[in-house]
Amino acid sequence: MVESLRKQKHQTTGLTGLLFIGDPHVENRQPGFRKDDYPQVILDKLKWCLDYARQEKLLPVFLGDLFEKPRENSNWMLVRLMDLLLETGAVGIYGNHDCADPVLSDRDSLALLVRAGCLQLVSAENPWSGEMNGVQVVVGGSSYRQEVPREFPVDRFGQGTLFDDKPLVAWVTHHDVDLPGYDAGRFRPREIENVQLLVNGHIHRRLDPVVEGQTHWMTPGSISRRSRSEANRQHVPAVLRADVVEGKFETQYVEIPHQPFDEVFHAAVLPAGDGEQPSDFISGLKEMLLRKTESGAGLFRFLEEQLVEFPQPVADEIMSLAKQVEDE
Repeated sequence: MVESLRKQKHQTTGLTGLLFIGDPHVENRQPGFRKDDYPQVILDKLKWCLDYARQEKLLPVFLGDLFEKPRENSNWMLVRLMDLLLETGAVGIYGNHDCADPVLSDRDSLALLVRAGCLQLVSAENPWSGEMNGVQVVVGGSSYRQEVPREFPVDRFGQGTLFDDKPLVAWVTHHDVDLPGYDAGRFRPREIENVQLLVNGHIHRRLDPVVEGQTHWMTPGSISRRSRSEANRQHVPAVLRADVVEGKFETQYVEIPHQPFDEVFHAAVLPAGDGEQPSDFISGLKEMLLRKTESGAGLFRFLEEQLVEFPQPVADEIMSLAKQVEDE
């Protein structure tokens, strides 16, 4: 486990709640089809989130995938993130994009932020704990591939501490959860004993909450719109605010300032109206040439959608060639 080399100097007193920040996917390259300056835009969004958390006395909680790529991120971007995160007291988990291997290692960019004391990773064994409006609050988490517990042992934070009552517990995850409106789920929400609120990252659009027993499962979606999809056209970038009021969490979404979809993404290139219509595959490749991007994100999304029509060996070979080109 990557641990901080020093104690954070942030102020933890006077907090009144939590601010959950979903999947920023910070990257120093331009995603496919975006026509703005994405690296600057996403850093500005993060600054807005952290400024809002500070002004409202909320603890920033990241839901994983702070980075789009686990390694080879530019130094200027890492320095900017350190400037933004240092002294905020932010906590969170890592997602699948944050680590090149199944678990976070010292070779991953996120580990640098953790070691520098800019972000505290939370887990079942190492949760965050503090007081909010006279109530002890615990924030635990299950990073990518880590098991979501069936209960949280509140006796570790209840009797024998400064607090007489059981703590209020929030849990953060980065998983494929089987939720209404999401077809790739691997397990269904369930009650987690002693956990009142579970907030899941990984899924990039906001989904309706699900209540299982005392546990409220919420999915705020990403603060970033990286792909030109209909789901992203409908998605409103927002953070989830959870205030501690009379011993319970009261949640609400707070919209992040952002530009309209059509001002962020290039319009799709439509085929000419004369003559024989080209195939969707050929039309798509034509757009790849017109909308070249550094990251190749548009190309890979296009290939994933189109290669289902090809024999599997052919599709595999095309995708392999595309990845070789990206790595060069």
